[in-house]
Amino acid sequence: MLASRFRAHAQLNGVLRRTVTTLSNNSDIKAFPAPHAPGVHILTYLNTDPPNWDLAIGTTNELPPTPKSFKGNDRFLEILNDVLRQNAHKDDDLKSQAQAFASPGGSTLGSGGVFFPQQRRQRGSKVSGAGLGGGGGAGGGGAGGASAQGGAGGGGVGGWVHLSDRRNPPDFGRIAWPEDILGSVEVDSHGNLQDNFQPSGTYRVVTNEGILGLTPFIKDKLVQRLREEERKAQS
Repeated sequence: MLASRFRAHAQLNGVLRRTVTTLSNNSDIKAFPAPHAPGVHILTYLNTDPPNWDLAIGTTNELPPTPKSFKGNDRFLEILNDVLRQNAHKDDDLKSQAQAFASPGGSTLGSGGVFFPQQRRQRGSKVSGAGLGGGGGAGGGGAGGASAQGGAGGGGVGGWVHLSDRRNPPDFGRIAWPEDILGSVEVDSHGNLQDNFQPSGTYRVVTNEGILGLTPFIKDKLVQRLREEERKAQS
């Protein structure tokens, strides 16, 4: 009798373990079945079951999620942007980018990853197909959010550099697509990042290329913040 109960308990635990999975295109993200919503999964960085919806990334009825299946959580985006405001200027990837584009050779790279010093966009001008900031050409016009800010033109000229999602890295010398730009940070003429991150307003958590390809540094800071918020909610 006791043995049969133990086997039943072990089988139940096995079923429960199988219901929680990690995404095939991002193993840091867990997918929990949503209560009372068959076929729907809650996506989260945290291990807690059941997950806290306020801290979840969003929901999807497909795995891995697609732009069509994904429904985001505004609260999660608020937390992500707050983490970026506090930490983006400390990210090693962005530091390297700032140093590269503030160097004398940076001016020859055009708008690859950054924009030239900010220009006022003419009324009625079209946005480049490479992004809202005119990513293909040197000194393209900008539109909307921090993704339209001016950028370091190199040769000792300050500007702005973009922190981009890693899921779809742009070719060398090109900027990321607007949907992949998390935001921008100002860089001075010496290549030093300023503590003034601005969200792009164009970033999408899920695209056809994947979901949340954050740098390890930013991802760790985000998970740390989510755990802090979870402890607050449980206290």
